[in-house]
Amino acid sequence: MDADVIVVGAGLAGLVACAELVRAGKKVVLLDQENAANLGGQAFWSFGGIFLVDTPMQRRLGVKDSLDLAWQDWQGSAGWDRLDGDHPEDEWAEKWGRAFVEFAAGEARLWLNEQGVRFTPVVGWAERGAGSAAGHGNSVPRFHVPWGTGTGISEPFADRAREAADVRGLTLRFRHRVDRLEFTDGRVTGVSGAVLAPDEAPRGVSSSRDEVGSFTLQAQAVVIATGGIGGDHDRVRRWWPERLGTPPKKMVTGVPAHVDGRMLDIAAEQGVRLVNRDRMWHYTEGLQNWDPVWPGHGIRILPGPSSMWLDARGRRLPAPGLPGYDTLGTLKILRTTPDIADYDYSWFVLDQTIVKKEFALSGSEQNPDITDRDLGLLLRTRLGRFAPGPVEAFKEHGADFVVADDLAELVRGMNALSGDDLLDEDGIRAQIVARDNELVNPYSKDAQTIGIRNSRRFLGDRIFRTATPHALLDPKHGPLIAVRLWIVTRKTLGGIQTDLQGRALDAEGQPIEGLYAAGEAAGFGGGGAHGYNALEGTFLGQCIFTGRTVGRALAAAL
Repeated sequence: MDADVIVVGAGLAGLVACAELVRAGKKVVLLDQENAANLGGQAFWSFGGIFLVDTPMQRRLGVKDSLDLAWQDWQGSAGWDRLDGDHPEDEWAEKWGRAFVEFAAGEARLWLNEQGVRFTPVVGWAERGAGSAAGHGNSVPRFHVPWGTGTGISEPFADRAREAADVRGLTLRFRHRVDRLEFTDGRVTGVSGAVLAPDEAPRGVSSSRDEVGSFTLQAQAVVIATGGIGGDHDRVRRWWPERLGTPPKKMVTGVPAHVDGRMLDIAAEQGVRLVNRDRMWHYTEGLQNWDPVWPGHGIRILPGPSSMWLDARGRRLPAPGLPGYDTLGTLKILRTTPDIADYDYSWFVLDQTIVKKEFALSGSEQNPDITDRDLGLLLRTRLGRFAPGPVEAFKEHGADFVVADDLAELVRGMNALSGDDLLDEDGIRAQIVARDNELVNPYSKDAQTIGIRNSRRFLGDRIFRTATPHALLDPKHGPLIAVRLWIVTRKTLGGIQTDLQGRALDAEGQPIEGLYAAGEAAGFGGGGAHGYNALEGTFLGQCIFTGRTVGRALAAAL
């Protein structure tokens, strides 16, 4: 045996599993097809938000939360409906969902503190939902932002792996691409694959796939923690569900190219049960990165509630197509409405006051104040006279921004950018005026205006994330800004079906001896713990939870 356990994938889920195994004195080999610069995987690049329930940070901001309310929101969002038959696809997904919500409402925060994760006082209100108490969405703010953004989550575990490498039983083998699971008498006893040529590409940059050798490794157990399919648009289109219409011809990519999903196909070909592969999570507020790291690099806007959202023909999106409310509900509107489904983009229309207060960009590199743990810079950039530097840089250099002093000039710029002259100034002006008229009272029949008022009742949003309601056409708040938005690929919500120990199941729903899965490869637990929707902050949270669960289960079993 080369190790007690082989972990495939050096992202967050794999690192957490390794940490638990090394702590228990197990010998572990960690494999990844990328180089050492990529330790930590996608989590490093993320904004880092974590879904937590009933925390001191929430209570300080006047938020009343509970396990029961969080579970109500989770169930309403998940909508698990594949529960019939001998081996239901959602059988273990629902159990994993419940287990994670209990973790988020229980020991998660203190355990993360013990691992070296520290949180800012900021709690965001992400994914506010579709407008129904029992339906999709967060009833209260739960998005806890760590100091360091994604690096503040991934690096404590990456540092632990570096410290343990070749000293405390952990061997790191980069540029090792797994091509096959090895079975002995029905049990997984190792992996085999190709050694890739050395490549010193910086983190996230596409690397060579030239092979310089092969390898076979043996262990008592193997953990698949290789992530999802978001970096491979062909795989995304292959599994795109009919309920979301047709996939766009053009998308931008929210994850590095190595997030290619190939290990999921390898597992399926070798008898591992994959479920809910048509469930996926792609954002509708994507920008083409003016300073890209990987091919087609897209950045997601984390919007406040005030931007006006128009389809490609210049019509205001109906609820739940509101900024920050219902990601997949908005995606469905954009991809199933017959006369706009042929267009791959939509528009935000806003002004300088809104962009300054409400625009944040997802990604550790787009938030230097929080990533660098600089409280002074945080206060200056989030409460200052100008938008954060990275937002202003996109406004100046980004291919998807139009800035103008009046609406006529703005619409001309939008038509010139899209090249299709679909937009009519009079039609857009009439919609903006109608919306502006709703702002003269503290009450309204307009769904977005109601949402803006509701948002400002939350202290955190009033301070950091929601502009004072005002007329978009008021020149005091100018200039006007239009932002062309693309679909940005991101998360895989289905995957390898696992039981509550993280053991991978076969086609008959039975555990495959010696094989485990964690993180996005496992659909973040059970092959679909999110169901059809996510509540945000849950992706990293469930990488941590599934990695910890698998690591502890193996430590106890071996």
